[in-house]
Amino acid sequence: MTSEHRSPSSSEAEGVRLQKVLSRAGVASRRAAEEMITEGRIEVNGEPVTELGRRVDPATAVIHVDGSRVVVNEDVTHLMLNKPTGILCSMSDDQDRPCIGDYLRETEGKLFHVGRLDVDTEGLLLITNDGELAHRLMHPSYRVLKTYLAEVLGPIPKDLGARLREGIQLDDGVAKVDGFKLVDTNKNRALVEIVLHEGRKRIVRRLLKEAGHPVQRLVRTAVGDVRLGNERPGAIRKLNRQEVGSLYRSVGL
Repeated sequence: MTSEHRSPSSSEAEGVRLQKVLSRAGVASRRAAEEMITEGRIEVNGEPVTELGRRVDPATAVIHVDGSRVVVNEDVTHLMLNKPTGILCSMSDDQDRPCIGDYLRETEGKLFHVGRLDVDTEGLLLITNDGELAHRLMHPSYRVLKTYLAEVLGPIPKDLGARLREGIQLDDGVAKVDGFKLVDTNKNRALVEIVLHEGRKRIVRRLLKEAGHPVQRLVRTAVGDVRLGNERPGAIRKLNRQEVGSLYRSVGL
């Protein structure tokens, strides 16, 4: 069959050239992507790819660049919301109370919030339509660390960090932190950093209260390697390629 009589859709049926997909995803220019392919730095569905003619389906292909996942499906969404205080961590509320869904009205498709922040807690909340990623990030077996800044009643004893790392008995079992740091202190208040992979309800507040230092303000500042920056309360932004890659890497995707 001559090129004039070839079906115009046959090329698309075979997929899109890998270097074009990588360019569209913002990984590199097509020329640079070609070099990355020939250098063996690209994997598609778990297999190294070195041939420049490889075509892929962006909707289904799992692509890694230098070991990090690159999401090439334009329908997949990864967002960060700096949740303000007083906002329910739900997409809708039957009592018409303010909720995070109010900030996502213009976003299409079904979205999942990754874990919850109670109504009085503010800070970083991940939102995605990748259900498997959301599930793994929330599951304690993957040990994805969450970082919080907590303003608590002081003064802080020298052994508080050791007590929290060893574990404190709560009504639903022992809870312990993965990291503790005293950030600032004065006579009656202190600012502490808590790092833990647990996801039990209100775990940070309950843990610090049981330790004798009730939380006055709580902000989540990081999930894994994704950190809250200068985003104002209520602000939403898309995660960059490095942040997305770090999340997939942290849960083995």
